[in-house]
Amino acid sequence: MSSLNSDSTFTSSYSHNVVGGSASTHIKKLLDDLVHTPSRHPQQKLFASTIMDSMILVDVSIGSMPEESSRLEGKVVLQLVLPTDMLNLANTVHGGCLAYFVDFCSSLALVALDVHQSNDYTLSVSQALNIVFHSPAAFGETIRIVNMSVSSGGRSATGRTEIWNENHKRIVASGTHIKMLPSSPKLKL
Repeated sequence: MSSLNSDSTFTSSYSHNVVGGSASTHIKKLLDDLVHTPSRHPQQKLFASTIMDSMILVDVSIGSMPEESSRLEGKVVLQLVLPTDMLNLANTVHGGCLAYFVDFCSSLALVALDVHQSNDYTLSVSQALNIVFHSPAAFGETIRIVNMSVSSGGRSATGRTEIWNENHKRIVASGTHIKMLPSSPKLKL
């Protein structure tokens, strides 16, 4: 991915790590704030808030797509160490938790691209999730969640995610996520 703005140094106020990548400081801060919404608004009850708060934003990049250099791609990388509350009865990361990673984290890559292109983003809703489970990850292991925008425009957008086990250097799950703008509510007379 080619660099568009490689001098954008940003340190997370939540994890205190430096977030790498070519995206602007503004985009990195926006995504870091989104990931840590539970810390910023503890009174707001959100699904998977402990999962969100355990994620560390590692890299946010905007660059040319490898397959089509005239198109831009958003890429967001997060990581976390698996705690016990993300495990299933076999003591490996729960499939529902992996589905959440695909859903939430792929959306971050789409937001990064939208903000880069239009300085704004619109909340969208999931239309479809497709996940393939490849191998397990266990308590205490570090996973890396790599997310890329595939297409964006009109009423729909698509992102893809790869979840890697950093301890064993193998892929845990991969998925695609199709999002769309929500329909307007219908008024009843």
